[in-house]
Amino acid sequence: AGEVIDRPSSVVKELMENSIDAGSSEVIIETIKGGLELIRISDNGCGIPAAEIELAFQRYATSKLSSFADLSSIATLGFRGEALPSIAAVADITILTRPEESKAGKIVELQNSVVTSKGDCSMVQGTSISIAGLFSRIPVRLGFLKSITSENMQIQRVITRLALANPSIGISWIKDGKYVLNTGGDKGLRGVIATLYDHKVAKDLLVVLPFQDPHCIVEGLT
Repeated sequence: AGEVIDRPSSVVKELMENSIDAGSSEVIIETIKGGLELIRISDNGCGIPAAEIELAFQRYATSKLSSFADLSSIATLGFRGEALPSIAAVADITILTRPEESKAGKIVELQNSVVTSKGDCSMVQGTSISIAGLFSRIPVRLGFLKSITSENMQIQRVITRLALANPSIGISWIKDGKYVLNTGGDKGLRGVIATLYDHKVAKDLLVVLPFQDPHCIVEGLT
């Protein structure tokens, strides 16, 4: 089954998960008009090698698996190579990316899943990917969306869940040109909860006694 990109929050989820898998310590989400006009996710992760940028938009291409054996020990949020091509099929994309070892970044633009331009650019290490005109070429899909306020609420839910699961990553959200969230990345889980909800709520939570076995570690607040 292909990746289901059915609303702006789906795009935000897939791109944020890519940023987290890239080892980012900072992720910035920008949205305009509930993500329908613009979604931009910028991070300071490992970046994409120049030779692999266009390949990343081919279905089933992934850098998250290097051998068949990796399937038995998945340690990433995604690995099927379907998110980027699915997004490219329903929106215009501009991606800027630079790995640490590269002297310059690369910029690639796609429309209808086809590369329309590419070249060099000046940027720090990481990746910034912009999604414009989501579903604009498929107006019937727009009919299934709700109000901008409702779409923003869906985006907020996605950001909140990923921020709680990754308290060591500084996650910021710029909505319609205004900063509405910044978790910092250095406040711990309780600090993130205080930022997302309320300082009193965070203060009153009790620590869950950590549990660990060969397959997982469970810890948190309740």
